[in-house]
Amino acid sequence: MSIIRQESLFDMQILYDLEPTHRFNSILADIDIHPILDVVMKKSHLGAPQTLNYPAMIYSLIIRITEHIPFIKDLITRLRTDLRFKVDCGFLVSDEIPSEASYSRMITLISESNALDIVQERLLLLAINEGYVSNEIVAIDATHVEARDCAPSKKEQLVKEPKKRGRKKKEEREQWLLEKAEEEADLPLYEKTIAAQLDVSLSELRSSVPIQPQWGVKKNSEGKNVFWYGFKCHLAVGAKSQYIVQSLFSSGSLNDGKAAIPLLKGIQERFSSLNIAYATMDAGYDYVPIYEQVYRMGAQSIIAYNKKNEPEPIGFDKHFAPTCAREYSYRYDSYDAKHETLKYTRPHECNDCPLAHDSLCQKVYKMKITKDLRRYTAPARGSKKWNQLYKARSAVERVNAYLKGYFLLNQIYHCTGKKAKVHFDLVHIAYNASRLAMDRLRYTNLQESTAS
Repeated sequence: MSIIRQESLFDMQILYDLEPTHRFNSILADIDIHPILDVVMKKSHLGAPQTLNYPAMIYSLIIRITEHIPFIKDLITRLRTDLRFKVDCGFLVSDEIPSEASYSRMITLISESNALDIVQERLLLLAINEGYVSNEIVAIDATHVEARDCAPSKKEQLVKEPKKRGRKKKEEREQWLLEKAEEEADLPLYEKTIAAQLDVSLSELRSSVPIQPQWGVKKNSEGKNVFWYGFKCHLAVGAKSQYIVQSLFSSGSLNDGKAAIPLLKGIQERFSSLNIAYATMDAGYDYVPIYEQVYRMGAQSIIAYNKKNEPEPIGFDKHFAPTCAREYSYRYDSYDAKHETLKYTRPHECNDCPLAHDSLCQKVYKMKITKDLRRYTAPARGSKKWNQLYKARSAVERVNAYLKGYFLLNQIYHCTGKKAKVHFDLVHIAYNASRLAMDRLRYTNLQESTAS
């Protein structure tokens, strides 16, 4: 089956031109809700009979997102006043409309399980098997979402005793280092350094993510700090296919870089058939452990360099390419995957240089990327291919904007982090299901036009 590549992320008009019944059927057709039903339905025939239509309730929550219905009470009103919409969601004409409390209890049960993660995984595997998901480039980024709760009042900070000035004695320093190491060992996983995540299992990484609303801060385009109270949504997106490959929901205070390794490990362990070649991220992810995780996956890191009070490298330019005696930069030539070596050739300026035949001027430089994974990537920093790959990162920014503008990501009205995560997971499912439905429609239309 050939792959149909869409020209634009926003070209979903082909899906929304359909009649509502056909559109809903196309979106819901391949969402396997059985893991969710196993959580919310009765396990025994004993007791009071089950009167709620749980499959229809689950479908209605997904359709609510695609139809931009912000509140559960608005969804219930639509179900009561629009018989066709009620039937399209899977309810029988004779079914009573669930109350807000019924929806709330169901969402609570879902929030206590990992059922939505299983649904997300099965949906993406279906898209992969049908050839719609590219395995070349994955782009990672985060976006913030404000909570609708009021931020808690600030707690008064206790005045700390002033530290004793001067260097500690040898015995005091050893005791202080021991106490500090014990304190760091007792910290929660996401309060430790990013390097601590490298050898932690994926299940522990995902179960330890803080999800309660917290204060977050980021710099805007003018370089000023912007504060918000709420959450962060971290996405790993296929740069060409624009499917959400992995997602993570966290408190607003979580550093963006601390979500990268869980996302990358999720791709590696859950979708082993996706042999990612490149992982592209902005300067907020410029940490050595992230490069190490990408390297362990057999991929290359395309991450913007974030200079952190580092001196200018001697004998190298700003992209860490070697320079000649007259400080002209060597040109990136090629990458030897077998030996993991970058090859640089003599600059053009050396053709007329009197030192061209001197021992100071080498014709070729070779550099192993394992010498410093952060500085040396394949293709080399500053090269035309590196810049092209880095531009692919804009795909995840477009998906973030699309989820906020068209899939209610920016309208989380739940009071707890667990229920807010359910909303985010449903947005993830609704978006990927819509993408799959659209790709199938485009393929069908292409087949019909070819046949005619």
